[in-house]
Amino acid sequence: MRAENERGDLVALTGVTGFVGQAVLLAAARHRIEVRALTRRKQRLRGGVEWIAGDLADTTALRLLMTGASAVIHIAGVVNAPDAAGFEEGNVQGTLRVIEAAHGAGVQRLIHVSSLAAREPDLSMYGASKLRGEKLVRASGLDWSVVRPPAVFGPRDTEMLELFRLARRGIVPLPPPGRLSVIHVADLAELLLALLPSGEDVTRMVFEPDDGEPGGWTHVRLAHAIGAAVNGEGRKDRPVRALSLSPGMVGFAARADRLLRGRKAKLTPDRARYICHPDWTVGEGALPPRDLWRPRIDTREGLHATAAWYREAGWLK
Repeated sequence: MRAENERGDLVALTGVTGFVGQAVLLAAARHRIEVRALTRRKQRLRGGVEWIAGDLADTTALRLLMTGASAVIHIAGVVNAPDAAGFEEGNVQGTLRVIEAAHGAGVQRLIHVSSLAAREPDLSMYGASKLRGEKLVRASGLDWSVVRPPAVFGPRDTEMLELFRLARRGIVPLPPPGRLSVIHVADLAELLLALLPSGEDVTRMVFEPDDGEPGGWTHVRLAHAIGAAVNGEGRKDRPVRALSLSPGMVGFAARADRLLRGRKAKLTPDRARYICHPDWTVGEGALPPRDLWRPRIDTREGLHATAAWYREAGWLK
């Protein structure tokens, strides 16, 4: 796997305090890649990392972030927002400012983290905003690569945590029957770093990576795998029951979650629309070149390790 920048130069990162960003920082440290990272909160000193205070709305901070960098990995984005304006600001305008800052600092290489949701922009405000961000990247004139991750899991993730907690209770409500692809966050981080060097096999390409599971996972099969990770393979006293809900029931659950948790709701009406789509598997023609990268973490083992991390962190009782 190529995990070094061509010149071994500084790499600029956005979104480093998030789930994927933290994994990228760990991977960069393993590969001894020097990074400069944008952060909204004060961070502790960390070897190989230079912190820049600011966010995607701060053009001065973005200029400092890019100065002297040889490439930028743009991870930051908005997954949940109360309205279209929130997605527009985080996933479109934020991406535009990153592109402008890269041009201003002479940074040519851009790795942009999008989402499989961009394939179906009519399903959700989130997917539509991710596609608009991609279109800006494609039109940027930069040497770009776009990565559309499927469902990402691993230690520190708060998005899939709810499924682990439900599995612990023995019942997992699911969207209507369908399939999805998944990827461990550490494998995704390795891919983002492997894409740093430019080349004909990566330039101006859109990649959809996954865990290597042929045909992806059915919702029910993944729920059972999570149940086995949480409760143990041989536990018959706590079987996991997977319930496939109708689109109407998923929508009702989303409205209830919004009423109960307000802006902290995980299952928003916008998310309910796209999780009911029957096929969120990656396209075989969009897989990264195998000589560049391939997944290393078996999903079942990764789920067990994730459940163990949740328990140790006190997130899973």
